[in-house]
Amino acid sequence: MKFKTDLTALRSAFGERLQENVHLANYTTAHVGGPADGLLIAQSADELAAMASKLWEMEIPFRVFGTGANILVSDKGYPGVVIINHAHTIKIDGHTEPPTVWAESGANIGTVARQCMLRNFASLEWAGTIPGSIGGAVYGNAGAHGKDISTHFTEADVISRTSGRETWDAVKMAFEYRCSVLKRGLKNVIILATRLAVSPGNREDIQSKMSEYSEIRRSTQPPGASMGSMFKNPKGEKAGRLIEAAELKGFRIGGVEVSPIHANFFINTENATAMDYYQVIQEVQKKVKQNSGIELQLEIELVGDWSSVDPGIGVVS
Repeated sequence: MKFKTDLTALRSAFGERLQENVHLANYTTAHVGGPADGLLIAQSADELAAMASKLWEMEIPFRVFGTGANILVSDKGYPGVVIINHAHTIKIDGHTEPPTVWAESGANIGTVARQCMLRNFASLEWAGTIPGSIGGAVYGNAGAHGKDISTHFTEADVISRTSGRETWDAVKMAFEYRCSVLKRGLKNVIILATRLAVSPGNREDIQSKMSEYSEIRRSTQPPGASMGSMFKNPKGEKAGRLIEAAELKGFRIGGVEVSPIHANFFINTENATAMDYYQVIQEVQKKVKQNSGIELQLEIELVGDWSSVDPGIGVVS
């Protein structure tokens, strides 16, 4: 039986802050996704913690969205509440050893990198063009150019349904390639803020490296609405190369196209649906397996009600 959200209780708990029946296509980078029963916007880490605690207390399922990258929301939507994370305070401490940057989980990771550059702190140049939130980057151990969040991570402020607010170190976060213990399925823990180690540097050198990475991104990654990289790179391989070798560049179903520029990006070309994406994912996985023997694993997550389809292609939330 499908969960039925108690909107009366939500109205009583959150008043005018609650938005109802909001289409999530407006909050995802691929611009697809059906409605959430309820939507809340958190403006700070403390507000995010309070909202999560209240929803846990009310036994109402919820998800936290940052920029809405790396997720494919069902056309049926999400049966529960989505919290849009606008907590974005950034603080740089140059007096510690090593220097650190602390950021609330809704802060854009590219903005964090640029703020460090302006204060003459290096180490995050690789993150300057990544569009997601810092919380999402920790959750999925985001990376580029041979670096990732785990390289710099020192601690995170989290809230757990069972333990309340606490500090997690890298051991507890248990990072792996494009993954953490949270993405592997640990539920009822929300990242509120994180602290990353940086290093002193020269602003011109840092800016030059960021510009170099930005140019690489512009020349190799397609514009347009997408979720970012669709599949994880198999060990010793590149997902994009495998998809291209299967002659799938430009392959299209409905409004979704496998990018002719980079085959691991699936572009919403015109009024795509989540089901268009789902069908392209299945076809690409099938043909890559036939061509190379390699089974591609999703880097993105499926979110919402996917009850009418085979959930085997990825994590269903």
